[in-house]
Amino acid sequence: MGGEKMLRIVMFPWLAFGHLIPYLHLSNKLAEKGHKITLLLPNKARLQLEPLNFHPSLITFHSITVPPLETLTLPPGTETTADISLNQHGELSISMDRTRPEVESILSTQKPDLVFYDMAHWIPDIASKLGIKSVSYNSVCAISMSHVRPSVLPKAAATSQVALSSSSYVGSVPQWSRNDHNSSVYFGDEITLLERSIISLSSADAIAIRTCREIEGVYCDRVAATFNKPVLVTSHALPDLELQLSPLETRWADWLARFGPRSVIFCCLGSQHVLDAAQLQELALGLEMTGLPFLMAVKPPVGYASLKELLPEGYNDRVSGRGVVHGGWVQQQQILAHPSLGCFVTHCGSSSMWEGLVSETQLVLLPQLPDQTLNAKLMADELKVGVKVERQQNGWVSKQGLCEAINRVMDEDSDISHVVRKNHAKYTSMLISPDFITGYIDNFIKDLQALIS
Repeated sequence: MGGEKMLRIVMFPWLAFGHLIPYLHLSNKLAEKGHKITLLLPNKARLQLEPLNFHPSLITFHSITVPPLETLTLPPGTETTADISLNQHGELSISMDRTRPEVESILSTQKPDLVFYDMAHWIPDIASKLGIKSVSYNSVCAISMSHVRPSVLPKAAATSQVALSSSSYVGSVPQWSRNDHNSSVYFGDEITLLERSIISLSSADAIAIRTCREIEGVYCDRVAATFNKPVLVTSHALPDLELQLSPLETRWADWLARFGPRSVIFCCLGSQHVLDAAQLQELALGLEMTGLPFLMAVKPPVGYASLKELLPEGYNDRVSGRGVVHGGWVQQQQILAHPSLGCFVTHCGSSSMWEGLVSETQLVLLPQLPDQTLNAKLMADELKVGVKVERQQNGWVSKQGLCEAINRVMDEDSDISHVVRKNHAKYTSMLISPDFITGYIDNFIKDLQALIS
């Protein structure tokens, strides 16, 4: 560490595995350099993430209690977004906000150098009173963050350096940041998702983003200028696959081993957005149309206990031996690294974007939510590393549209396949270089040291 002070950091991410896991990945990178991390997370998540804590002597999991909301609709025992549907995330954010006294007690007791957070917009208020520097660490991509505009809030709210009362204003949410089509949907008690994001970014001492400047430098600069804050960059901070992640489950390793190199399609659309039955059926038929082996991992639609009951009649018989539709969690990064994997149909969530970029699979982009649409734009239009699935005017994705996008990247002789393969290989080579990640983490630590000096 070159004689630098050991950093003591508390982290409190949003209660979703798409946020918890990137925070833990960064914790591992910081712990490799000798820094101490306390990660605040619910009990069930703590148990599930323990295998990903590669430095338990330096990374402490501190359980927090997510208060139940008796008057609302959250199922008993809800702790993370994995326990609920997307339209219940606003209620979970109320529960998260009610952890404030417990989080304040932890910060007051530990008195760390820094506290990292994302959706808990009240953290800077606590931190400033305790003399702790606050860092808004964002696992979403910089292109999404660059669309946030403080000007949509009252001037006093947009420029405040401390967290504001969540009930002090209510504004509209632009199309890109809506979690459904209703701009009045709240993400907490009388606060929208956009407002929560703006307060979180405006109130921090610094903004940190899981990205790299070679890919999103212009958007990092835009965020810095918009919020007049230092923007610190961590790289993708993904763990080394061979050295640190657990092996692929035998059932998937054995199944994939049955097929030739780069021949299997893997379709995984994340856990936040759940497809309706008709759209899921259509995508399953699209994968069948390719004639290639495939693994589709998606959550069952609301109202269905399993995927078997909604697949078209005769479907399982027709794809037997080459196609699997699975309704549970899978080890995405390990599957993408398998030599039989040839194509990744992804929803373009930020974690999936980075995992796709560091893999050797061809990328077919099927975003479901607004921030994912921006990520897909970055990948298809700017980086030119993948092909977007065309949607019909009403947003519907046809089986022909999915099949055509897959064929375009899998046909090595097509012009578009040649372009995306060449560009993807260039970025993969850069992103998996050990010196690349190490350099970013070293600079990130120097920036944190400067912040507290």
